[in-house]
Amino acid sequence: MVSASSTNGRFKDKVAIVTGAAQGIGEAYAKALAAEGASVVVADLNEDSGQRVAKEIEADGGTAMFVRCDVSDPASAQAMTEATVAAYGGIDHLVNNAAIYGDMQFDLLVTVDWGYYRRFMSVNMDGALVVTRAVFPHMQKRGGGSIVNQSSTAAWLYSGFYGLAKVGINGLTQQLAHELGGMNIRVNAIAPGPTDTAATRTQAGAAAHDIVRSSLALKRIGQPEDMVGACLFLLSDDAAWITAQILDVDGGQVFRA
Repeated sequence: MVSASSTNGRFKDKVAIVTGAAQGIGEAYAKALAAEGASVVVADLNEDSGQRVAKEIEADGGTAMFVRCDVSDPASAQAMTEATVAAYGGIDHLVNNAAIYGDMQFDLLVTVDWGYYRRFMSVNMDGALVVTRAVFPHMQKRGGGSIVNQSSTAAWLYSGFYGLAKVGINGLTQQLAHELGGMNIRVNAIAPGPTDTAATRTQAGAAAHDIVRSSLALKRIGQPEDMVGACLFLLSDDAAWITAQILDVDGGQVFRA
């Protein structure tokens, strides 16, 4: 990871929130934003891991704090937003990365327990909207901002209610881009392919490598760091005229004409 002391400063004086940043890809996003000058809020339910990430950012010369947040709860999202503004003065960037994944249950859409399904969708799909609703007024006050939602190539593959949630994230991305574009707030999404995280190892095990061999053009599993460049690009002014897009970062797993 690049240290904050060697940053090129694309996000200098900016404030970024990353949900689900206590581990995995979210952790990589949070550390990369801090390394490029942003003050970063590590938003997660996992307090121990979230505090660790924030402390590691600070130890590397960056600026960060942990805020506990349940993205499915509007009151929790609002409290996290208020804590961010109180600490750093405003909000410029949001990464909606939080999801139920590592301990996700496997079941069919037609048989999954309804209570579990609703809880799952309240985090994996509705959570991005809940946090965006809390955050966007503060971006508007700053003259605009940018949002990146975490989708998945599961949106284009059979993957039950997980894939359905990511289809929802893609649609949410496009709808919000139009609703918020007049405020100079851009909204895009990244769709990672198979990525080597603790959650993927729990869910897929050795089967992840079978997917790599059979369906990826680049014959290696992705790493969290593979997602970072796309995320920072879409958040930054380098993407100033890009919105409502879903960018696959997947080693060539899916392609669309």
